[in-house]
Amino acid sequence: MEHVLLLSLDGFHDVDLTTYVAAHPTSALAEVVARGRRYSNAAAQTPSDSFPGTLAMATGGSPRSTGVYYDVSWDNSLSPAGSDCSTRGALVPFNQTINVNANTGDSVADINPAKLPRDPDHGCSIVYPHQFLKVNTIYEVAHAAGLRTAVADKHPSYEILSGPSGTGIDDFYGPEFNAAKADITKIMANDELKVSAVLNEIDGLDHDGTAVVGVPAIFGMNFQAPNIGQKFSGYVDGAGTIPQSVTTIGPLAGSAPGLAQALDYVDGAVGRMLDRIESDGLIGDTMIILTAKHANSPVDRSSLRWIDPSGFAPLINSVQPGLTAQVTADTMALIWLKDRTRAADVAAVLEANAATVGASTVTSGAAVAELFAGQLGGNASRIPDVVVQPATGVVCAAPNAKLVDHGSGSAEDTHVPLVIIEPGRKGGRTLSCPVSLRQIAPTVLRALGLREDLLDAVRLEGTRRLTNGDDC
Repeated sequence: MEHVLLLSLDGFHDVDLTTYVAAHPTSALAEVVARGRRYSNAAAQTPSDSFPGTLAMATGGSPRSTGVYYDVSWDNSLSPAGSDCSTRGALVPFNQTINVNANTGDSVADINPAKLPRDPDHGCSIVYPHQFLKVNTIYEVAHAAGLRTAVADKHPSYEILSGPSGTGIDDFYGPEFNAAKADITKIMANDELKVSAVLNEIDGLDHDGTAVVGVPAIFGMNFQAPNIGQKFSGYVDGAGTIPQSVTTIGPLAGSAPGLAQALDYVDGAVGRMLDRIESDGLIGDTMIILTAKHANSPVDRSSLRWIDPSGFAPLINSVQPGLTAQVTADTMALIWLKDRTRAADVAAVLEANAATVGASTVTSGAAVAELFAGQLGGNASRIPDVVVQPATGVVCAAPNAKLVDHGSGSAEDTHVPLVIIEPGRKGGRTLSCPVSLRQIAPTVLRALGLREDLLDAVRLEGTRRLTNGDDC
């Protein structure tokens, strides 16, 4: 194999793939299923956020080895942005907020270093996203082997995929999606920027089509259209029936398009990629992986319950004034404390107010590590102190802000599609064995003829590549 195209349909559930293909038997997604090997029991990483999900696919590791628990998190060993490093404990906000302009940017140059945390153990140096990651990536391994790599994703902060060396990605493109994230029409236009980049790369050009550089060994993109379509159009019922109507919530309620149109756009874009791969003569040496970093919940709108995330801090601070360091809450809530010895006390208060914070379970202290497949010593400063798993249907947002979100370890947030088209292997197979998105990383390297044990996380966690079905 010479090339691997990795596509993430963010927000997509495995059942969405089933539903869409059944309704559109001649679609590109139906072609992917017919030509590929489908894993019907694939799980995204917990927490089911874009950063842990992306890094699972790119490193073979969970947060226990990557050290990354969410895109916005906390590190007790770092110092705040713009500080002299005289204090420790810092917000680590690797989303649009670190851009020079939160609504624009597409490269590392658009990250404002003044907004980045600092490392007091290394001369108070600025910590870029790739420097925060504790293990290497498939892009680093491929680049070190002399192969070309490319990535297109939703923020400049996805330069994290370059890995700790900072050299893993030869062609990075991260058009900021923040200004479009409540508008399905605009999000499809933002996705189209990345689609154009991938089509250029299939043609052997750089992402903007200005230079002949050769087809990357590893490349791909994420689609935000399914995610935003679910957030502002939603489903008809708990079975995941896709509505054919317009957006139903948010500032553009009542205007087209909706989720159905978003999925049709994605299908068409995937079709264009398949066609280009074939017309360029690459079909025999290109593996195609289609999956999702995360899914979303709740599918059943009747179970939806909005919880105001600002309600966490007063409860936490009732234990000790100023105790809250950071609360990151979408569906699951991750909580970091300034005094970590008070974790059990905070958990007790949150349990007593479970209805208020939408909690199903509250975990604190050493037990938190077990939610994330254990803990390695280097992550002690980063692991949350308290984790709130949500009750069914809970979304941490203002009323009517959005219909779904992600983050938890629930099946609705983590049961994602995974299909691999592998030249030379029979397609149309469905495998029901449980698999993890972490297994994509060693699978990619093996396809390219590279050793999977060159990945740090694969060695640390014993991650195995995906089976072809013989031992499933």
